[in-house]
Amino acid sequence: MKRIALTVLSVALAAAAFGSSAVPSFAEDKVVATINGKPITEGDLSVAESEIGSDMGTMPAPQKRMSLLEFLIDNQLFAEAAEGAKLDQGADFETRLNYLKRRALRELYFEKVIKASVSDADARKIYDDQVKLLKPEEEVSARHILVETEEQAKALKEKLNNGADFVQLAKENSKDPGSKDDGGNLGYFGHGQMVPQFEDIVFKLKKGEVSDPVKTQFGWHLVKLEDRRTKQPPAFDIVKDRIVQSLLLKKAQQSAVELRGKSKIELVDPEIKKAIDDRNKALEAAPSGGAAKPAETTPTPTPTP
Repeated sequence: MKRIALTVLSVALAAAAFGSSAVPSFAEDKVVATINGKPITEGDLSVAESEIGSDMGTMPAPQKRMSLLEFLIDNQLFAEAAEGAKLDQGADFETRLNYLKRRALRELYFEKVIKASVSDADARKIYDDQVKLLKPEEEVSARHILVETEEQAKALKEKLNNGADFVQLAKENSKDPGSKDDGGNLGYFGHGQMVPQFEDIVFKLKKGEVSDPVKTQFGWHLVKLEDRRTKQPPAFDIVKDRIVQSLLLKKAQQSAVELRGKSKIELVDPEIKKAIDDRNKALEAAPSGGAAKPAETTPTPTPTP
């Protein structure tokens, strides 16, 4: 019996499954089309969307429904052709059918049990706990005018000293295409986001103050500090989905470990057994703490989605 970590493949497949759409239930499954007298329903469209919907991007809803129906029509016609060729008989078909049944049950388990175990409240608690650990971080808002020579920068600084408008001078003279049209506006930024020579100056300025000419690898700058504030963490709604995905993945790992711990798994294929034994030895030799502690089982690749 070995202590093993979940395979990379298991984790990747689990993460992919959590991004799929849930399949709603229909009390009255409305028929949307028939093929040789056999119905295609709203439920069929929903199952098809859970399978291929992520490949459709931001396709408009009417076009997406049409494409899903076309997919189901082809699916049904090929299935009927396979039946006509008696491909629904024999061991190969039974093997595929059994596999697809296990896959459907696995997906239902993840949707009804794993996903149902994680709530927005769980994600909110994680968010609040992390926000409490954040250290206050200063950020500033600034404008700049970028020119090629020190002489140009000094001439513009003289104009500013005589009352010229910084925004207008930036629009007329700055060589920075990203900020020129907005009067040199760089928005808010924190430490480490600008080149050192620029950062050393801007964080020392007072609000409304304009620097002397500053040289960087881009040229010569005049920098005006617009505002200074404490950086706020991203809003919960922006990061909620990522937190939920992380919680779901953790739940999937825990469930796989628990299910392995309750099961007797015997490896029969000698090559697979050797490969897994070699992996386990490498894991045992690696520094501890890099992976979640697994259950004691004889390992085999876990088909977590």
